[in-house]
Amino acid sequence: MTIAPHRLARVRPHDADAGPLPEQYFVRNDAPTFASRAGRSWRIVETPFPASPANQNSPARDGWRIGDTVNEDQFAFLAPCAPVNVFGMAHNTGVPGRALPPQAFHKAASSVVGPGDAILLSPGVGYVDPEAELTVVVGKPARHLTLETARDAILGFTIGNDVSARDAQKSDELWISAKSPDTFTPLGPWIVVGLADDGVPISIVHNGTELAPASSDDLGWGVDEILVYLSSFMTLQPGDVVLTGFPAECRQITPGDEVVCRVGGIGELRNPVVAGP
Repeated sequence: MTIAPHRLARVRPHDADAGPLPEQYFVRNDAPTFASRAGRSWRIVETPFPASPANQNSPARDGWRIGDTVNEDQFAFLAPCAPVNVFGMAHNTGVPGRALPPQAFHKAASSVVGPGDAILLSPGVGYVDPEAELTVVVGKPARHLTLETARDAILGFTIGNDVSARDAQKSDELWISAKSPDTFTPLGPWIVVGLADDGVPISIVHNGTELAPASSDDLGWGVDEILVYLSSFMTLQPGDVVLTGFPAECRQITPGDEVVCRVGGIGELRNPVVAGP
């Protein structure tokens, strides 16, 4: 990872042409202050995932060619990548988790949505929690990583919301129906490359009320250990994401709510909650 932090995002122009493959572009920002004027001005760049067909850029058009500058009022942020695999970590909410072996679960890639997209709760879904998580974005194919090489596989970090249907989780041992419904994995708004991920604050704001925060230091298994574990049995792909665990307080969400996931050094991921079909 680079020493100087910068941000990468996947965006869609507000005037994008409609079609079967909606336009998307990757942009970069090097401003240290995200809310500053410079922090809202982005430069069009090549895709950071050249080996991943799910993340290819759209053909260039006027004003959106490599090197052109665009402002945030010209586009909407999408999920910052289109992963092949989405992983979460079970029982990784604190030191007691280390008493158990590391264990991952799989979330459907189709559950990924971006900033501002609605979390859809279908009738009868029962009790649903949001979980704000420091999320690893894989930058290149990785297999058999070690604690010494794990960082080489990381492009950067984003925010993930591991939305979880608790009633379904009790009856589904594999958690597929609890973790993989459409819209149950909001990601974004961008990837921070070069983030120092130790001691990063993590919290949720539920309908304007900030719940008790925690830190990435509260996770049972750390980022490097998680990547070593996952790559021990499969190849991680560019654009894959790993939600590392949620150590802070959460609260049930229902239609009409707004949930904001906060991770220090990255920012906020904001999503409304609505009734689904």
